[in-house]
Amino acid sequence: MRNMRWLPLTIVGSLLLLSGCATSTSTQNSQPWHYLPMAVPLQSTTQQEVQLARIDQILLREDLTEQDKAQIYYERGLINDSLGLRDLARLDFNRSLSYNPAQPDVFNILGVYFTQSGMYDAAYEAFDSTLELDETHQYAERNRGIALYYGGRYDLAVRDLLKHYNDDGNDPYRAIWLYLAEQQKSGNEQATEALRAHFQASDKKDWGWLIARLYLNDISEEAFFREIMRSSTDNAQLAQRLCEGYFYLAKRYQSQGDLGSAVALYKLAMAGNVYEFVEHRYSMLELSLIAQQLNRAVPVS
Repeated sequence: MRNMRWLPLTIVGSLLLLSGCATSTSTQNSQPWHYLPMAVPLQSTTQQEVQLARIDQILLREDLTEQDKAQIYYERGLINDSLGLRDLARLDFNRSLSYNPAQPDVFNILGVYFTQSGMYDAAYEAFDSTLELDETHQYAERNRGIALYYGGRYDLAVRDLLKHYNDDGNDPYRAIWLYLAEQQKSGNEQATEALRAHFQASDKKDWGWLIARLYLNDISEEAFFREIMRSSTDNAQLAQRLCEGYFYLAKRYQSQGDLGSAVALYKLAMAGNVYEFVEHRYSMLELSLIAQQLNRAVPVS
């Protein structure tokens, strides 16, 4: 049996946060949830702090080539990004491009930043630049599909995400994002049928297929979270899986019109500080979009 001494630190009670979930007709839970699993929020490591200090020292050298500076600023940007320091990271990525503009990875991550900010046209251009430099860059293909999804261009989003899924049918996240786009394009019934077919055709090895089962109503929310708790080997993995689990569950409630539960779950997706995961990145965008939706619904007096 795994050493689970860290487990008591991961549980916080919140009846309010799941009150909406408990009353939803779509859930299979026979009883309301009174407790939500939580991980201890991830913090910066000594290694990351040492790396930043070392990079700052290296940048003081006068013998660096432009290629050296481009690589160093890119690496510092990645560290800042992993710490949630996205303004500093974006500054470093732009500096890196100023020394070497032919960097597909840099354009890709800047495209993600543009998507987070709701600057979809700029995001499309950034991902197009990535793919022009490296047509096999699958992350850019996926991220462009997600940007198109958030930009409301569902036909194009399905095109990109379907190609991305076809490149690896055993990756559950490719199937899930394709499902979300198809849900908007073709409706829930057709998207669910496609997701079930993708699930059945997969090897089902990746834990993320549990999320697909949740969407397919093959597993209850209680069993879903219990499996996350059971299978997570340490706090870092627990934080990562909960970030994903809460995000996609929030998407489910949002699609059902339960914005209160969706807002609570998006906040929980961000609570573990898993800054590098797209689920953390887009939770803030989702909250902004919900706020805009609610503001439009309020009549002007």
